[in-house]
Amino acid sequence: MDLGLKDRVYVVTGATRGLGNATARALVADGAKVIITGRDEKSVREAADELGPDAVGLAADNADPDVAQRLVESAQEGFGRLDGILISVGGPAPGSAADNTDAQWQSAFESVFLGAVRLARTAAAALGEGGVIGFVLSGSVHEPIAGLTISNGLRPGLAGFAKSLADELGPRGIRVVGVLPARIDTDRVRELDALSGNAAASRAANEAAIPLRRYGTPEEFGRTAAFLLSPAASYLTGIMVPVDGGSRRGF
Repeated sequence: MDLGLKDRVYVVTGATRGLGNATARALVADGAKVIITGRDEKSVREAADELGPDAVGLAADNADPDVAQRLVESAQEGFGRLDGILISVGGPAPGSAADNTDAQWQSAFESVFLGAVRLARTAAAALGEGGVIGFVLSGSVHEPIAGLTISNGLRPGLAGFAKSLADELGPRGIRVVGVLPARIDTDRVRELDALSGNAAASRAANEAAIPLRRYGTPEEFGRTAAFLLSPAASYLTGIMVPVDGGSRRGF
């Protein structure tokens, strides 16, 4: 299938590794150009070099109020247009309601929630008909995940914002989508498995609860996200797509 990505331009945040990086790779492989971000300048430069000439890397923190406009301008000045953005950010600190501190909540709100809202608003102002805004969220949008209380608190609210934004931007021909990863084999998920004290046992237990009986790969997530961002998905908006091997049992 031709996804219609050739020469389209996307910003992908948090793309030096993991899910954001996998999505950037899928976009570039199908002919798109990308602006990728991450907080560490060296990692961003290396990731952009690996993606090739159709990628530009910028060191940026989603929590920085100036970042959103800088990314939009970088896409427009570097590639002459902006067709979409995928807002991905590392997961907040793990912990329980009793353990997580005010500082952890505040830091996560600034980066995971407010930073994402700001990026989406700024991109929306610059996008034209056919543009798309994507959010990398989590299966915690539907069900809380044990040990991830901050994520459980923030991700559903961000999904609600995305749904509202889809209604507001639909008349302009701009789509808004959410992608909900569950147990994808990333550094983040391996770190969460290790919190149990026995990473192998934790992974085995989680895989046993997944209908496909395995963790997903970043590449599987990246291909799904790239499709949702592409013109091939032009009649999909306001949706939350689980990439979870069937873990969500609800309709």
